Order: sequence, then structure tokens, then C-alpha cells
Amino acid sequence: MIRYHGTPITPNEALLTIIKQYGHTCVSYANQGQLRTCLEWCRSVMLDNGAFSAWKSGVKFDFDGFMDWVEEYGKHPAVGMVIVPDVIGGGIEENDEMLREAIGRNGKMPWVPVYHMDEDLSRLERLVDEFPYVAIGSSGEFASIGDTKWWVRMTEMMGVACDGDGYPKARLHGLRQMDATIFSHVPYASVDSTGVAQNIGIDKKWTGPYAPESRWVRALVLADRAESHATAKRWTGSAGIRKNYELFG
Repeated sequence: MIRYHGTPITPNEALLTIIKQYGHTCVSYANQGQLRTCLEWCRSVMLDNGAFSAWKSGVKFDFDGFMDWVEEYGKHPAVGMVIVPDVIGGGIEENDEMLREAIGRNGKMPWVPVYHMDEDLSRLERLVDEFPYVAIGSSGEFASIGDTKWWVRMTEMMGVACDGDGYPKARLHGLRQMDATIFSHVPYASVDSTGVAQNIGIDKKWTGPYAPESRWVRALVLADRAESHATAKRWTGSAGIRKNYELFG
């Protein structure tokens, strides 16, 4: 499974440490400052649309600007996936329309549509049948990743997205789900997180005689926690159980 570490990771020394050790990063349209470095050095780069950041900031998402950005950088051989713009809090019709428009403008990009967990399961069924890769976004009443309600919904979703043996019908990506308690149960092909970027600069979290002061060392510590855990190869229905015993088989 690929772990895409979200940028910006500062200072650049910390970013280069992550790239050289693990090789996969995520760059958002909302914060593009480290894109060129990532494209030059990464094994693969995920381009995120930044719609969530725009929504949180209360500004209108710049769809045309995003499409121009994808046109410029999406052809780079390091780009492994481009997250289709989505309407945060929008309905199925709105998101399907944005999906059609993005593909209509440039169908050659490695587009990955987003299924929001509060959408009807029929849309998930349609997406995994039509696309080779589908991203899963926690939203609405299922916005709290990993709580009981979230796991109940995930169980329903896996019944649709996986075959009778628990193998996904399409490759699945977990948005903001780089958590071993999640990907040790859910058979994701990839996940992303800004955990490294958000936590390497919070000094009060790094205390004690062995706590590293250098941010590039902190970046390695944080990334290693996610990179060193085993991942589920199929859905076994073990949501909420702390151990997936198939991992040890």
C-alpha cells in the first residue's frame, strides 16, 4: 500500500528526508509550494484538488484554475493520481456533474473520483464498476474517522465495493486515513495524511530526553509509524476489532 504524505512539510530538509526514505507525497492545489521538488524527486505524487481547504476557508473553489494546474503538471510521469474536484456537502448530482466536466476537459489524466460516505451506496457501486481507482472521503454524519458510526458505514460500503472474497472491485484510496487501525482492516491500495506536516513543529509534543529536536528526524519518526504497519489485503469484516489476524497468517 502506498502512503502519500501531505505537504507542505517544512523545512525542506524534512521534506527531502521523507521523499528519499519513502518516496510518495501529496500536493494540494490549495498549497503548491513544494510541487516542483516533489515531482523531481518522488517515486509518485498525488495531486489533490484542494476543494476541502477552500470550503474550510469559506472561499469558492477555483475549478478552472485547478484544471489549468492539472493540465500543466498532471502529465508529469511522477503523477500517479489526480483527485477529481468534489462539492463539499453537495449532492450526488453535483458531484457527478463535476466528475463529468473534469473528465470531459481532459480524459487522459489519472483521475480518481471521490465517494463521500454519506452518499447513497448506489453511487459507490457505480464508481467501482466504472473506474479503476476510487477515493473514499469521510463526510456528513461519518466525518469522524474511526468512530463506531464510521465503522458501521464502512462495513456497509465494503459489502458493495468488494467481491464475495473481500477483494476490492477497484483500487481504493483512503482520504485522510493513514492510520494503522484503519488500513489494517480496510483493503486500501493507498492512503494519505498531513500528519507529518502538522506535527513535526509542535514542540510540546516532543518532550523527554530522547525526543528529537530536528524536524527532519521528527518527520522520520512520524512517517515510520505509518510505514511500518501491515495492511489488509482484503475485507474480512473485522471492523472495530483491534487485530486483523489474517495479517499474521
